This record gives sequence, structure tokens and C-alpha cells, in this order.
Amino acid sequence: MSALLANRAARRKGALYVSLLVVSMVLLAISSNPFVRDLQHGVAFAFKPVQVAINGIARDVRSIATTIAEIDQLRQDNAALRAENDTLQARSRAAQELMRENELLTGLLQLRNGLQYQTRAVSVIARESSDARRAIVIDRGADDGIRVGQIVITSGGALAGRVVEVGSSFAHVVLMSDSTSTVIGQLLSSAATGKVIGQLGGALVMKDVDAAATITIGEEVFTAGIELGGGIRSPYPKGLLIGRVVDLKRDPNEVVQTVFLEPAAPLDRLEYLLVITDYEGGITGPIETDVPCTPTSGGTLPDSDQPCASNAPRGSASPRS
Repeated sequence: MSALLANRAARRKGALYVSLLVVSMVLLAISSNPFVRDLQHGVAFAFKPVQVAINGIARDVRSIATTIAEIDQLRQDNAALRAENDTLQARSRAAQELMRENELLTGLLQLRNGLQYQTRAVSVIARESSDARRAIVIDRGADDGIRVGQIVITSGGALAGRVVEVGSSFAHVVLMSDSTSTVIGQLLSSAATGKVIGQLGGALVMKDVDAAATITIGEEVFTAGIELGGGIRSPYPKGLLIGRVVDLKRDPNEVVQTVFLEPAAPLDRLEYLLVITDYEGGITGPIETDVPCTPTSGGTLPDSDQPCASNAPRGSASPRS
């Protein structure tokens, strides 16, 4: 039985092989026929647009896929470049800030080496700016030799203000722009003097300047540092730059004129300063003046260059420079 099944399978395989061989021979014979070749060419020509379209779609799909990959890569590269650029800009800003601080500190060092006074370098740690006051707080106090009345200057020897209150590790400085600040200034060309009074608006007003003095716009004004006899010395050292003339007002009927100054120090942007620690201003010996230190009907200015005497008679004494 098994042998019979095997013979049938062998015969089927043989018949299939012979059939395939016959078909192959027939196709081979037909393929050489001109009619069949023309038919093949016609079918190929008919389907060529479809083939071209399919090939175009395939190319477009590949191109889109490639473009998407390139866009994603460009996005990643752009993000990396942006992060690197931000880092470089931050470093550049830090370098510029360090350069600016270095220039400020170098200017103060040069100023310090050129002064005849001993100084203490300080930094501004707070600002007080209101409708009634212009002051700063510095990071040095009594423990560092800072005392009330000491003068504060900045780059170029410009006057900034005066210490009015001292703690152990800090001190308050009233700026020149404060309305309570008064200092005797002296014009560079004519040597005429006047009272320089602070103004909250920024400009300084120099009052009681001799009307005969010739004043030019841009002229510099320095601290007069007037020293009188009898042990009286100006609270401000002589020769500190106060500001430059920006305008003036002269009344033909007056014997004095008013001068407006631009402060030499950037009073609203102070960062690093020098405090003069060894200048002894004010009254340093026996007093020989009749101007009282307490306010009088004449309005003495004991907190400025105005010399005064505690034993002077009170009344209508007028200020003297």
C-alpha cells in the first residue's frame, strides 16, 4: 500500500516537472515572436506613467523623511548654539563688569597715591533717595577708623559728601545733592567764592558769587578750604572738585550772582569711594569769632564752611565765609 502511494507521488512530481518544462519552452518560443515583443513594449509603455508617478512619490517620501531628519538635526544644533551663545554672552557681561570695576578701583588707587591725606577705601551698600534726602550707606564704620565729619571723595578727587552717622561696621554719608549740604566753593579762573548748596533735582546751586566775577560755562569749581585765624579751619580740604558750571543767573540790580553746577561725582551711581581719615576740619584751637554755633536770626550754617563759636553772643549775627 505504501509503495503504491509512493509511486503516485513520484508520478505527480514528474508530471509537474514536465508541465513546467513545456510551459517554459512555449514561453521561450513565444518571447521571440515580434507580436509578443510589441505587446510587452506596449504594456510597459502604458504602465510607464504609473511607474514614474510611483517612483516620484517614493522620491518625495524619501526627500520629506530626509528633510524632517535634517530639520530635527538643525533644531538640535540651533539649541546647542543658542545655549553656547548665552553662555558666551554671560561670560562677556561678567568680563565687562570686572573690567569696569577694575577701572574704578584703579582710578581710586591712583587718586589715593596722589593725595596728601590718608584715606580708607569703602563700598556703597545702600542708597537713600527720597523727596527730602540724598544719602548712602558705606561698608566701613568706627571699627575701621571712620568718624563723623570725615569727607568722602570719588574718582578724580571729586567731592561726594560727608559722614554724618557712624556705626561699628557702617556709616551714613550725606551727599552733596542733599538739601542740607553746604560747602564753600571757589571758581577756577576768578577765584571767586560762593556757597554751594545741594538740590534734590541733581544740579548744585552756588550762591552769593561776586557779580564782578567773569564766569564761563564748563568752568570747574573746587572746595575753597578757607582757613581763618584763631584755629578755625574749613571742614572741607582745599582743592576737591565740586562740579562744573552749566548755567548762571545775574541780576543787574544785585551785587552777587547765582551759578548752577553739574556735580563732578556721579552722585546717583556711586559704588567705590575714599574716606579722608586724617583731615581735621572745623575748630581746631582757641576761637576768635563772634558768630554763634547755634542758629540765629541771621541763619548761621554750623554744618558747612561757616566758622562759629559756642561762646559768641546770640542774636542777629550774619553768616561769614
